[in-house]
Amino acid sequence: MRRRTLMTAVAASAFGARVQAAPKPVVLELFTSQGCSSCPPADALLRELARRDDVLALGFHISYWDRLGWKDPLSSEASTERQRSYARRLNGGQIYTPQMVIEGSGDMVGSNRAAVLAALHEARPVAAAAVTFAPDRRSVRIGAGTGDGSVLLVRFIRHQTTEVAAGENAGRILQDANGVRSLTTLGEWTGPARDFPIQPPAAGEGLALLVQAADGKILAAGTVGDNP
Repeated sequence: MRRRTLMTAVAASAFGARVQAAPKPVVLELFTSQGCSSCPPADALLRELARRDDVLALGFHISYWDRLGWKDPLSSEASTERQRSYARRLNGGQIYTPQMVIEGSGDMVGSNRAAVLAALHEARPVAAAAVTFAPDRRSVRIGAGTGDGSVLLVRFIRHQTTEVAAGENAGRILQDANGVRSLTTLGEWTGPARDFPIQPPAAGEGLALLVQAADGKILAAGTVGDNP
């Protein structure tokens, strides 16, 4: 019994009183590519929204533009598959860039500023559970709540500048915010509180934790940067 009490105290101290669960942000996912001439306005909007405390903005760079003249250094097959998964739920399987997905349950053209801002204004995100990162960024906790979903860890580069040498944006210098580097499934959350070990973010990197239901809805979300 004494050992169990000690282990509980150690686990609690790993998070510490200074870590507070923030209100759930609105999760925006932009599917984009540096090879797409229609994407820079959407990328600029994502950069703007990424500065808001009530928004978790993520740039998923897809891979199918890579064969059309310019290989996007942020592109990945995982981002393409995530977009395809949304497409099957939201619009009959059609994929396009730039596409903005809000809260995993609705989409629109990512460069349509008026539509994106209107959707943000109407969003009423309610967290099924609180997400808190430990001060050392080596673990993350999903609190007790109602629901179940996959626990996803997203690693992203906060800022990246790229001189594009070919393709539709040849000669342009592009600025990307919150470009996703990796998406990893940590496990499942089914209501009881759970802790997951993670690797802390590298310099210039951010982490996001998403709990996503089978229907795509984002149940819980949180983010943390590289500086404790």
